[in-house]
Amino acid sequence: MSTPRAQGGTAINVSALVTCLSAFPLMVGLTGCVGDRYDQSTGHRVDDKRTAERDYSQNTDPRIEDSRTAERVREALAAGADYRYDRVKVVVRDGVAQLSGFVNTNAQRNYAGEVTGKVVGVKSVENNLTVKD
Repeated sequence: MSTPRAQGGTAINVSALVTCLSAFPLMVGLTGCVGDRYDQSTGHRVDDKRTAERDYSQNTDPRIEDSRTAERVREALAAGADYRYDRVKVVVRDGVAQLSGFVNTNAQRNYAGEVTGKVVGVKSVENNLTVKD
């Protein structure tokens, strides 16, 4: 028969083994997500001034980028002091922004085209806005 001391030692060894084995995946998981000084794990590149910018060398679905660009165009139009673009439809395909819908004046039509052309991701603008009479 085994002595109580031997049973207690075995229980401690088993509990230490279980603790180590359960802590191992946690440690690997936490350290596996860390980037280095220049490449964060978020896909952003960090320069020496500590500003992060998107690394566009990654392969991103063009439809997703076009959708993001269209949203940036809508935000830029909405940020205008004279917002009258609630009936303007914005579609972006391969970086070409297409504006369609109605505006009140020719100046609004031109301004919408100018603002859209300055948005990041827009390569060209097809301004199909119609001025209401």
